[in-house]
Amino acid sequence: MCYDEADMTIISRDILKKRAKIISAIRDFFNIRDFLEVETPTLVKCPGMEPYLNPFETVLWDEQGHEFPAYLTTSPEYAMKKLLAGGLEKIYCLGKVFRNNEPLGGTHNPEFTMIEWYRIKADYFDVMKDVEEMVFEVARVLGLGPQINYAGRTIDLMPPWTRLSMRAAWQKYADVNLDDFLDRGKMIMLAREKGYDAKDDDTFDDAFFRIFLTEIEPALSIGERPVFLYDYPVQMAALSEKCVQDPHYAQRFEVYVGGMELGNAFTELRDADEQERRLREEQDLRRALGKKVFEIDRDFLNALRSGFPPTGGIAFGVDRLVMLLLNKQKIDEVIFNSTGELFGA
Repeated sequence: MCYDEADMTIISRDILKKRAKIISAIRDFFNIRDFLEVETPTLVKCPGMEPYLNPFETVLWDEQGHEFPAYLTTSPEYAMKKLLAGGLEKIYCLGKVFRNNEPLGGTHNPEFTMIEWYRIKADYFDVMKDVEEMVFEVARVLGLGPQINYAGRTIDLMPPWTRLSMRAAWQKYADVNLDDFLDRGKMIMLAREKGYDAKDDDTFDDAFFRIFLTEIEPALSIGERPVFLYDYPVQMAALSEKCVQDPHYAQRFEVYVGGMELGNAFTELRDADEQERRLREEQDLRRALGKKVFEIDRDFLNALRSGFPPTGGIAFGVDRLVMLLLNKQKIDEVIFNSTGELFGA
């Protein structure tokens, strides 16, 4: 066993070796396919604007003692898109990201390892293929067959995985035609009709997740096949393009394996004016939630205006993949010195 004498955190050598093998296999998967690994800043001036994420704040001092607010990045997304605008075509970044006010334990840790990858001339369906092929290949390198055991169930990793639209999922698991509830008032009304404590000042997302997290997400763990849940309501588009066939929905997916969410992907939004509008909406929501409001990253918007190419991309949790492949239910079991262990939480 390996341990830190200061806090006696214990993790087995076997897990450390297998984790290293998994990370090496991830890199091999992308390197063989001509992706370029890039390093992006961890300390940034403009963090992500997502209303429900909280960056770690710090202060940068120059040699003359001048202070500048700085943040640990929640994602390398902005930086990577600047590189794509500069002419790179297939890139990935594998490293640490940081999110404050996160749960300690379970599937969360405020400091965690993530891989993001992007490729031009691709959309979110192309990224789905990347995901299923990558996970299948990493499992093979680890000596696992197409079927793995996780949390007492058998999961078949053989591609192709199940594709399920958000609209179909709500119909199947909540008996709701989602098309009829795509505004905030109607979603709040629906949540109340279903017996949830939806408040007058709930956002669309608040009311949506009261239903989704109780009736739909748990159902995604029932089958033995991983699931791509795609086409989110446009209110939840984030940095994704709208669907061409129905602009009420966005080209976004999340991938679930064994009931655990592993990644969040988009066909990336290219319209800088639309992106700025969404960022300003997120500023307004952060302000309404009583959270710190960050300035908009103008370099990011300028990158979009420079002729940003059609692109598909994803943020994917490496620690959760390790949990899945090693059949561990707690993130603390696959990382050395989790935040909760370090601070005694």
